[in-house]
Order: sequence, then structure tokens, then C-alpha cells
Amino acid sequence: MASVDLIVPLKPPHLGKSRLRGAVDEPAHPDLVLALAADTLAAARSAVRRILLVTADPGAVAALRRFDVEITGEPGAGDLNGALRHGAELLRAGDPGSVIGALQADLPALRPDELSAALTEAAGRRVFVADSDGTGTTLLLSAPGGALGPRFGAGSARAHAESGAVALSTSVPTLRCDVDTPADLARAEKFGVGRWTAGVLSERRVA
Repeated sequence: MASVDLIVPLKPPHLGKSRLRGAVDEPAHPDLVLALAADTLAAARSAVRRILLVTADPGAVAALRRFDVEITGEPGAGDLNGALRHGAELLRAGDPGSVIGALQADLPALRPDELSAALTEAAGRRVFVADSDGTGTTLLLSAPGGALGPRFGAGSARAHAESGAVALSTSVPTLRCDVDTPADLARAEKFGVGRWTAGVLSERRVA
């Protein structure tokens, strides 16, 4: 299997996850956004070769370097798909034959074995993993040496399928459990969130 390199896009923590505001004290909201990303990266790191974090504010997420990730600035005006294409170009320059992936930064319950299972099932194809609602996308993988072709946004699962990507069917509930709302967060907690998210919630959760 070709080596896998991941791009993880992340908004500046004070701007990200607007629909999740109110889950913790307002001053702690950026900490929660960073914690979601930290647990995602901690789980993903053992399953792939490289992780490149693309963000508009590298300084605001510098603490995430502890997970042995690379951080680069986001070009342009903050377009998600543009940021992913930029990240793919940077990673592809290091290995033209690798598999490039885009992983969302809000998977605090992610289990490394589930990500590894998805990478194995991909088997050299351009594939995607739909979120638990079936409309969004949590993971998109290129074929070895192929274009990533990101189409994130509303209805991205359908858009990726229409672009030729294959939907993975393997049971990977924690890989599908992205967190955009308090209800999503409660669902992730049932699986068991990672230490950083759990820590912020235990200290700063709104009663």
C-alpha cells in the first residue's frame, strides 16, 4: 500500500465551530476547538506517514506541533477546498506517488484502528467516508499519485460520489462522528472522547 499523507484544515480557534458555542464557557471556546483537533491528530498520527495542518493563523495552533505535525499557512481568502488543494500540492511535491488525504479536525472520539481500517479498505482507490448523517465527509483519499479533488461544503458526500470517489462501507463510527453541534458532542462522548477534549469539558463545561 502506498504511503498516506493527510491534510487537516483548521480555522483559527476563536472563529471555528460557531454552532458549538455554548458547550463550554465562552472564553474556553477556542480551547475546545483546539482540543477537538488535538484528539483527532493524536489518533491519526500513528496511522499515516505525514500530517499537514493548513490554517489561516499558524501561530494560534502552534501548540499542535506536539503531535509531530507540520503547519502551513492557508493561501487566499479562506476557501476550504482551496486550502486542501494547496496542502495537496505541498505533500505531493515530497512524494508524487503517495496517497493524499483530507481529514476533518473535529473527530475527538477517533480510534486509530478505525482510520487504519478505512485506509486498508481504500485499496488504491479515490474514496471518501461520509459522516454519521450521510451528507458530509470526514475523510477523502486520493488514489496513489492521483488528484484529491476536494468538494467539501454542504452536501459534500454526494458531491464526492458524483465526482467519482467511492463511498467506504466499513464500520468506522468514530471516524464518522464529526462534531459541529452540542448534540454531536454528546454523541462523541458516548464513544469516548480523547483526553484533551475530556479535559476542557470537565473544567469549563456550561452547566
